Amino acid sequence: MRRSSAQGVMYGQAVANVAGISNSDMECMDILHLEGRVTAGRLAEVTGLTTGAITGVVDRLEKAGYVRRERDESDRRKVFISVVDEKAVEIGKFYVPMQEAMNRLLSSYTDSELRLLLRFANDGYKGVLEATEALKKVIDTPPEKRASLKMPPKSRR
Repeated sequence: MRRSSAQGVMYGQAVANVAGISNSDMECMDILHLEGRVTAGRLAEVTGLTTGAITGVVDRLEKAGYVRRERDESDRRKVFISVVDEKAVEIGKFYVPMQEAMNRLLSSYTDSELRLLLRFANDGYKGVLEATEALKKVIDTPPEKRASLKMPPKSRR
């Protein structure tokens, strides 16, 4: 799992390099693609970045043509960020080889095995969310008080 995750990060970095943006900006764009049209506050919430950092991300992505800011029709103070579909399609082309490889792999599994894999992936995602929340609590705790926090035992792997 770690090797696959690391390779996915490296793949994403290669795509980000071709797109001319940073890997973290690419990840934010992916989250925008998954979330749909959202406010900067919501993007900050789901990424864990500060609103100031998100402003920088959105500025860079907008300048590169990958996202746009849209004012809310009913409340002009509210601004949504959305992915520019044409640019997402351009980037998406670089993911076709990975999608094809995964489709070949998945076609070798039975429906029952695929349900198990889907359950594993969903449960794994929930586990990562849990771990992220726990990490945020540690980070938000002043260093002098961190020693009193219960930390999981170190893995021997």
